[in-house]
Amino acid sequence: MLDASGVGVYLRGCLPHFLETRHDFLLVGDGRRLAEFAAKTNVSVFDCALKPFSAAETFFPPAPLVRAVNETALFYSPYFNVPARIGVPVYTTIHDIIFADMPELCSRAGLAARMWFYRRAARLSSKVFTVSRFSKSRIERHLGNRKPVIVACSGIQDRYLRQSGRRADVKKYILFIGNIKKHKGLSCLAEAFRAARQAGLDYRLIVAGEKDNFRTSGYGEAEGFFHDEHILFTGFVSDGELQTLIDEAALLVQPSLYEGFGVPPLEALVSGTPALVSDIAVFREIYDGFPVSYFEAGNSADLKEKLLGLLGGGVPRRVELAEALRQKYTFKKTAEAVLGELR
Repeated sequence: MLDASGVGVYLRGCLPHFLETRHDFLLVGDGRRLAEFAAKTNVSVFDCALKPFSAAETFFPPAPLVRAVNETALFYSPYFNVPARIGVPVYTTIHDIIFADMPELCSRAGLAARMWFYRRAARLSSKVFTVSRFSKSRIERHLGNRKPVIVACSGIQDRYLRQSGRRADVKKYILFIGNIKKHKGLSCLAEAFRAARQAGLDYRLIVAGEKDNFRTSGYGEAEGFFHDEHILFTGFVSDGELQTLIDEAALLVQPSLYEGFGVPPLEALVSGTPALVSDIAVFREIYDGFPVSYFEAGNSADLKEKLLGLLGGGVPRRVELAEALRQKYTFKKTAEAVLGELR
């Protein structure tokens, strides 16, 4: 799951810190993708092409995989998928429980399937990890609290923390990063952006996501922003390219209607880029004390006014975070929290 979206960021962030410890690890996944870790003396790799949540993984994992896992002390999944016949203690991470809170995002059959996987993970797990107090409260609301739910917050990728500072060539664009899903609030941002341009805002909007994903994510041609010359869809970008987009943006906007955590504004802030986020509960929790600006979630008129207020007078000043805020959410802390519970 290293290359999954939010789950992949979480796993890529935690894994190097896991492997620095004295413990031995069996990594299950694409052997070629895991080759960079295989050279470590405390790492073994089980080359496995099973797709997460597939019938093969859930009900019929190959016997050699089951034997290999059951020879370990415990099994940890960075998501809520668990292969069948695991006989050692199981630990999972449920990043959010969005489909229970926003059932309109999928069909009735899709919701039933997802809830089955959520409940199965909770039932099989000795402990469940999640990434915020908000997500913990929603998991306990929908799945009960018979199993401990441990908050191990997501974090800022190390490469952002290592950078010396943002380049001076800030460009006149607003940046959106994220999966192209309805709950990410892109329609609200696009509407607000077009209204702000009509009011004189001379900026572009860059969407760091693949335009084709909209066809399967509840968007259609009627949305209009597919054909707006001032809205650029980047398609896939590498980690380095994404970091450059963040460095050079005048403003990052995260207009989400729902999140389990929400990492991009953190990465923007440590890069010196101002962030404007929706006022959903989890952002109020995670960004408490950070120099972010808020707008009313789903309110394009309010977002338009905030865009004009922040950008109408020219490129806003860069952000300077205190060191305590830079280090508040790190994957080293996340990994330590997870390992502490596993011990």
